[in-house]
Amino acid sequence: MICFTKEAWGHYMYWQDNDKKIFRKINRLIKDCLRERIVEKQEAFGWGKSVVRNLSEELRKEFAGIKGFSIQNLWNMRLFYLEYSQNEKLQTLSGEIGWSHNVAIFQKCKDNLEREFYIKSVVRFGWSYRVLDNHIDNRYYEKYLLNQTNFEKTLPNEYKHQAKLAVKDEYNFDFLELGNEHNEYELETGLINRIREFLAQMGSDFAFMGNQYKLEVDDEEYFIDLLLYHRRLKSLIAIELKIGKFKPEYAGKMNFYLSALNDTVRLPDENPSVGIIICKEKKRTTVEYALKDSNQPIGVATYKLTATLPHNMKNFLPSSEEISKKLEHFFEDIKK
Repeated sequence: MICFTKEAWGHYMYWQDNDKKIFRKINRLIKDCLRERIVEKQEAFGWGKSVVRNLSEELRKEFAGIKGFSIQNLWNMRLFYLEYSQNEKLQTLSGEIGWSHNVAIFQKCKDNLEREFYIKSVVRFGWSYRVLDNHIDNRYYEKYLLNQTNFEKTLPNEYKHQAKLAVKDEYNFDFLELGNEHNEYELETGLINRIREFLAQMGSDFAFMGNQYKLEVDDEEYFIDLLLYHRRLKSLIAIELKIGKFKPEYAGKMNFYLSALNDTVRLPDENPSVGIIICKEKKRTTVEYALKDSNQPIGVATYKLTATLPHNMKNFLPSSEEISKKLEHFFEDIKK
């Protein structure tokens, strides 16, 4: 009825307890076999749900006490097989991550480059299922392609892509419950009062260091709105909040802050400080010119106060050829 015996299953359980690497390989072979068998049965007997239901019951009886044979999981195996059967590259890559990670990716992502992006990111950065699921829901892929930074020329190769992943193109501050009319003090105070939600929106590797963080230069005092620390990057993250449209002079001010942080606050074993300017809105060409000649790593993002993503986001995405080229560089660099 199926493509492995009880004796083979006994070996499978042995490897589960004694060698996780071999277990993962065997586990993948079994799932591949089941996926093909489900599709074969449906092609032979029709596309009714009863085929999967009957197979689920048979497997549960034959391998009592073993999880993974629910109707939903078998449907997922079938869908996985149909989605990836003609794509050898994704078939190979998918074996490097867990089944729950794979389900999240092939169910929620329909573009193969997007799937590749998330699979390789899970492998490289060790994302848990929950972190991956959150990144997909928050359109991490699109925001990586869209985000505006100068990290390509201001940060070392070994961590510039991790830095780009740490900066979103847009932040969702809907948890603040602010009205459309608010000032920068209200925005900053709201974020501090809801610091847990704020750090969750920023990303799992951020830690809070202070607000209105004081710098002293030539007996003058300067204050950074928010200072965070990124554990994976080992970098100070300076954040400036603006309730209006991005202006080029904001980049100059951030450049000054980062230079001062690097000289007076950064520890010897830490990487260069990174700046994020978060505005209510921005013009993409203006941002490009403002960052073009800056020698400090700066990203410019926007924030929103509602949970609705902009419908025109895809209008700003690069062409398919540009996406392929950009991701090719990303995939090459994260191997290092």
